[in-house]
Amino acid sequence: MELSYDLTTGASNSKAHRINILRHFIFLNIVYTLVTMDIAHTRLFDFISYQLENHPLDSCLATKRDGKWISYSTSQVIDMSYDLSHGLLELGVSEGDKVAIISTTNRPEWNIVDLATLQIGAIDVPIYPTITIEDYKYIFKDCGAKIAFVSDKDLYEKLVEVQKEIPQLEKIFIFDEEAGMTNWKTVLDKGKGKPKEAIDELKEKVNPNDLATLIYTSGTTRNPKGVMLSHKNIVSNVLASAVRLPCKKNSIALSFLPLCHIFERMLIYMYAYKCVNVHYAESMETIGDNMKEIKPDVFTAVPRLLEKVYDKIVAKGSELTGIKKSLFFWAVSLGEVYEPYGRNGAWYEFKLKIARKVIFSKWQEALGGNVKIAACGSAALSPRLARIFNAAGIPIMEGYGLTETSPVISVNEIGNDGFRFGTTGRPIDHVEVKIAEDGEILCKGPNLMMGYYNQPEMTAKVIDEDGWFHTGDIGILEEGQYLKITDRKKEMFKTSGGKYVAPQLIENSFKQSRFIEQIMVVGNNRKHPAALIVPNFEFLKEYCTKQNIEFTDNKSLCESPRVIERIMQEVNNANSEFAKWEQIKKIKLIAEEFTIDGGELTPTMKLKRKVVAKKYSSLIEAIYA
Repeated sequence: MELSYDLTTGASNSKAHRINILRHFIFLNIVYTLVTMDIAHTRLFDFISYQLENHPLDSCLATKRDGKWISYSTSQVIDMSYDLSHGLLELGVSEGDKVAIISTTNRPEWNIVDLATLQIGAIDVPIYPTITIEDYKYIFKDCGAKIAFVSDKDLYEKLVEVQKEIPQLEKIFIFDEEAGMTNWKTVLDKGKGKPKEAIDELKEKVNPNDLATLIYTSGTTRNPKGVMLSHKNIVSNVLASAVRLPCKKNSIALSFLPLCHIFERMLIYMYAYKCVNVHYAESMETIGDNMKEIKPDVFTAVPRLLEKVYDKIVAKGSELTGIKKSLFFWAVSLGEVYEPYGRNGAWYEFKLKIARKVIFSKWQEALGGNVKIAACGSAALSPRLARIFNAAGIPIMEGYGLTETSPVISVNEIGNDGFRFGTTGRPIDHVEVKIAEDGEILCKGPNLMMGYYNQPEMTAKVIDEDGWFHTGDIGILEEGQYLKITDRKKEMFKTSGGKYVAPQLIENSFKQSRFIEQIMVVGNNRKHPAALIVPNFEFLKEYCTKQNIEFTDNKSLCESPRVIERIMQEVNNANSEFAKWEQIKKIKLIAEEFTIDGGELTPTMKLKRKVVAKKYSSLIEAIYA
């Protein structure tokens, strides 16, 4: 076993501490053995075969169409994947060829194309639907994909435009039924009735170390990089992460994070292995309704979604009156100091029991009433929000990882004393983590990528001679075990006074305010930090109405002296957590939200700081004028 903790960060090295770590090692080895002993397969398509052999499901994958849930059984998914594999072979796709998948929503067709591609030794290239035409051109030229599957008419037409400049892109197929557009079923039909044995022979030739997928990173500063992940990379991550996300057979999962992101995709393989029923949400807007319909046991989320859920809940609580309103906010305040494992004592647990019965039970009902666990990743989750949701009986377990690490490096877990607020938990089994002298998080393990496609020089920059991957994130190991991310190494800046500032840490703190939707801290080589703030306009309009503050639109709100003064109060309150040189001295309010389409956010919702700084350069200059 290779899991290690860096004990040079100030953690206790007492005998009791060493015994505790030893117990943890032993526990993980036992659990890992139990998890892996019943699966001898090591390729990604083996998980669905494992499900068929051990616990076939009537509803392996489900999607909602025309108001009705349509389910695909385990055997149907496999049969369709075999038909499609034959169809791809008929089209001339062979071992090592690339097949692109682009979809605006998660759907079973995505999984079937994925399986069909991988089991003939080909490589799939999942691509975000929201990227620019220029990014599409770059990715297709770089990867050389011969075939592309898209979800809808808009994507089909966009790719037809790209195809004019990408001669190696031979065929485009669409999942939706659209007149004049080649449907993916034409590929399925080519393989119907053909022997499965021919595909089984090709599956046997696929090696665990073979390249399985090429995932292009978001590219906050330059062209996307193609991350090469092998079957072994992702399989190892599935098995090690499965220990931290306890799901029973026949549990129900709601999936809505994009499958083109390795986080959700890895979990779909895990659900197959754990024999969990996967239901795909219709859209991001219907998540609440879909949860009430299917009553999921597990789902994954990003902090921004949880923030919006919380804001809606609190907005409804604010509309209450009298004792109901008092009880609501009493429960919220109780949740703000929640600690797991009964650490707050018996009196607190008694009060929490009442809060869960009277108030928090309604929160649970809004998420279907059956949520046992939710995994959260992609960005930092506010510890305050995490406390409140967990106090409400909605276990949110935050994790950390990158595309380059398949993705999970560490994740919290309910059992084994593995849960600490403000951290991303212990590293998963077989993954080593250490903190470099400059605070950068380094890791190595079987989940580490094969490298960047066609970019060996970029690979050498992030994986050193000793095999350590340099994540670019700054962090510490609390108690010598629990990984805490403090900032992005490249995003830290120095003021003109020579003081270093970690903007992400400040931003995450400020976003806890109900007045602040988005924020970017600036101040590189300036005399003090400042911030560009996008207010939470929905909440702000309600506040202004109650306070008789006149406004006509978002722009007028951002120019209102009373609004600016009120949001500055929020800033000053949050400033108290930081050293004097880190505190925000001035702000500018922005009337338009940062979006993917606007270019300010990557497809994974990360802030493109250079883009924002350029777009609002005049505002930034005005701050320091």
